[in-house]
Amino acid sequence: MLESIPDIFLNTTNREFRVLLAIENKMKFYEWVPVEEIANFTNYDIKEAGYILSGLLKNKLVHRNISAYEGYRIYFEAYDLLALNAFVKRDTVNAIGDVIGVGKESVVYEATGGITDRHVAIKFHREGKSSFRQVSIKREHLGERKHLSWLYASRLSAKRENDALKKLYPQVSVPEPIDYNRHAIVMSVVKGQALAFTRVDEPQWYLDEVLNQVKKAYRLAIIHGDLSEFNVFINPEGCEIIDWPQYITPAHPNAEELLYRDIDNILVFFGRKYRIKRDIREVINNIL
Repeated sequence: MLESIPDIFLNTTNREFRVLLAIENKMKFYEWVPVEEIANFTNYDIKEAGYILSGLLKNKLVHRNISAYEGYRIYFEAYDLLALNAFVKRDTVNAIGDVIGVGKESVVYEATGGITDRHVAIKFHREGKSSFRQVSIKREHLGERKHLSWLYASRLSAKRENDALKKLYPQVSVPEPIDYNRHAIVMSVVKGQALAFTRVDEPQWYLDEVLNQVKKAYRLAIIHGDLSEFNVFINPEGCEIIDWPQYITPAHPNAEELLYRDIDNILVFFGRKYRIKRDIREVINNIL
């Protein structure tokens, strides 16, 4: 993610966005997009396209390769700007602030949007190489694709999480999905703090709340697939569960294994921190 995305976004011209869009579009067909293809897509002549590309290179929004021919590609920096530009054009976002969360495969920014300047969060997905090591078990959205770019893999991850949130909200306590584009989701800000970093006075009650949300999700044919104390946020009213791109359905061949692991992670945490003991088979039977 760019260190100063608001400043870079404000200083990126429509012509530069057009060139970035051209590279994004043509990367479906080229490892490095020829400058001629960029010019054809934008209807700019070669000289003009080259001038715009030189500015984007300076700001590290594009990367160039001249080993066989002059070609360009974009990485996450430009992809972030393209997604943000789509949100701004749709009036979903009108200001972006600081980073409020960094995960293994995501970066979350605070923002405001809509006619009411609602406080929202933008989650930019960052699919990493580690994801491909467990494709058959955890990453349904990647399917049998073995040679995806990280950008496309992140786009699929964001779409999958957005789909899950739309299915779950508001029956299950999850962030409200507001908008989605490319590898980014605009959603409501999560209430409370991560369970992993909070000590609660009524741990039995909070454990029941978490398990109840898991049960509600299962009733909607969704299993989280990567549940732990780090993606459960608690607040005085209850809890919210985040990070759903790895969800699976009960029909998945590994459904029982992953549901068991989700529940085991939560029970082990409450057992270790609060000395609460629950029989995992009874808990799972209650969910099923």
